Amino acid sequence: METNTTPQELITSMIITAWDKQNESLYKLLDALPDEQLTMEIAPGRNTGIYLLGHLIAVSDGMLPLLGFGERLFPELQNIFIANPDKSGLEKPGIDELKASLNVVNEKLGQCIRSLSPAQWLERHTAISEEDFVKEPHRNKLNVIINRTNHMANHIGQMLLLKSGVA
Repeated sequence: METNTTPQELITSMIITAWDKQNESLYKLLDALPDEQLTMEIAPGRNTGIYLLGHLIAVSDGMLPLLGFGERLFPELQNIFIANPDKSGLEKPGIDELKASLNVVNEKLGQCIRSLSPAQWLERHTAISEEDFVKEPHRNKLNVIINRTNHMANHIGQMLLLKSGVA
């Protein structure tokens, strides 16, 4: 079977598909979890589901400037869900607000992700200087997607504990 797809296009497509699949898993899980379960800790003394949801949104939102797609849409989530722990006492947005923010961030991020060519995915992200990128070319935009996909999978796994009733 002959194809006109380059290895670079194939690899990029596979990685973006993995990103999409993790997002799909997150949405399915959120649909299956009642809001009350999201307020529970995943294990005694651990993060709540709502904190993990906010954390995932804040991380995805942070990908926008990191990948050169523009400013964060919800910069206030950085302080609540990344800079501080779950039990910080900071007021968190409600579950409906967080779910709406997830949709907005993922829509914007999805559009931007699909706008890049395979070659652009191998360009440096904004957290590395041009000088350092010459020495560390693996610190590219595609590597950000790989790392964030794994990060999301980890937290989805934690949130599954809420669904299974382990928490």
